[in-house]
Amino acid sequence: MPPILPDFSNSVKLKYVKLGYQYLVNHFLTLALVPIMAGIFLEVVRIGPGEVLNLWSSLHLDLVQILCSSFLIIFIATVYFMSKPRSIFLVDYACYKPPVTCRVPFSTFMEHSRLILSNNPKSVEFQMRILERSGLGEETCLPPAIHYIPPQPTMEAARGEAELVIFSAMDSLFEKTGLKPKDIDILIVNCSLFSPTPSLSAMVINKYKLRSNIRSFNLSGMGCSAGLISIDLARDLLQVHPNSNAVVVSTEIITPNYYQGKERAMLLPNCLFRMGGAAILLSNRRSESRRAKYRLVHVVRTHKGADDKAFRCVFEEEDREGKVGISLQKDLMAIAGEALKSNITTIGPLVLPASEQLLFLLTLIGRKLVNPKWKPYIPDFKQAFEHFCIHAGGRAVIDELQKNLQLSAEHCEASRMTLHRFGNTSSSSLWYELGYIEAKGRMRKGDRVWQIAFGSGFKCNSAVWKCNRTIKTAENDDSPWADCIERYPVHIPDVVKL
Repeated sequence: MPPILPDFSNSVKLKYVKLGYQYLVNHFLTLALVPIMAGIFLEVVRIGPGEVLNLWSSLHLDLVQILCSSFLIIFIATVYFMSKPRSIFLVDYACYKPPVTCRVPFSTFMEHSRLILSNNPKSVEFQMRILERSGLGEETCLPPAIHYIPPQPTMEAARGEAELVIFSAMDSLFEKTGLKPKDIDILIVNCSLFSPTPSLSAMVINKYKLRSNIRSFNLSGMGCSAGLISIDLARDLLQVHPNSNAVVVSTEIITPNYYQGKERAMLLPNCLFRMGGAAILLSNRRSESRRAKYRLVHVVRTHKGADDKAFRCVFEEEDREGKVGISLQKDLMAIAGEALKSNITTIGPLVLPASEQLLFLLTLIGRKLVNPKWKPYIPDFKQAFEHFCIHAGGRAVIDELQKNLQLSAEHCEASRMTLHRFGNTSSSSLWYELGYIEAKGRMRKGDRVWQIAFGSGFKCNSAVWKCNRTIKTAENDDSPWADCIERYPVHIPDVVKL
């Protein structure tokens, strides 16, 4: 038999060749400057200090020239530092942990579904199949109004849930940071589906008696990616308002949006969405730079709303019986993939090392000029980030991103465990995931975090953070993960038989 060729893809030597290529390209300027600087140093040593002084004196610089040159250097430096964007720091954040009385085990959820949809067993069976494959665990929570049979989604109950979630997260943030209500300069609240009058931001202002000159904003209808939109808005405001603190509150109120009909596309959110919320303190004050956990590096937003299919893939509407619900279309994942592709095309040049950008460019040129059938090169984002927070929208979302970005199981661990423990908490899920990484003691100074979220419209938004200091596990004693982190990660089967 002819000798079998070695598996070059798994070759150790090939691995070191790749590492050598990455080091060479990423440090090209440094490696090029070293011999130049060494040559200059050797030449100075050769000619001696006397010749150097003679060369300097031959320039014949007078006082006016020296002063003008100094003024020009100072002016350029002043313009540079004045036009440089302010650093935005994430001082700390707090996530809401629902009480055990709101817990909804699979058995409870299915029993309620059978009673509520007693005339439609096919819908009950459909929900059971979705729940079996959802990736959710037995400890996710729904608000009190949904525990009634039938559910009681009144305005009063919805306000009660909003107060419980938002005020609990805010109180925890005040306790962790020592922030006083009067120190808040900017307040942004995002909640997609519950938009009462007065607004939720006004509710927070009333509760904590915030200043009359506070800049407050209330974002609604922007889906699960609204949390990063709020971060982007806060960043823009902090750029123009110096020495300010901004509080962002991200949540989704479940009470008024529990669907009681029988349309399958509208029953999906019932199986996935659960209670949750987070409050985040951002600041541009230099005094906060030492204790802040993270520094905001980039925010990249992509909107595919110009396409009709993308616009309607997540849509609030009435069913044939006049019952309002959120419809999730079958082509949702394909549209999310296109939105992600557009987003990483923008964020790639900002974060990827030169070695990955060069490989991508050479592959692109090769496909255009040599062979269009060449497999496109997928950049290795693991070289740009140490941690990934993928929106815990469902198992299919996490699976698709893990496949497209070629991530390992550990990179997606925070997203899968957040989905298992808390369910899809909409825009706040990214902060539960960040909390998981911190509670595991994995966050080190200099680590880079990529948060990716999807939302109705259709949107894909990204935020890049850099860890400002090593975060100790003791700092997470009041985290929602504090009493269960030792149990995680857990094995999540493909199908949980109910």
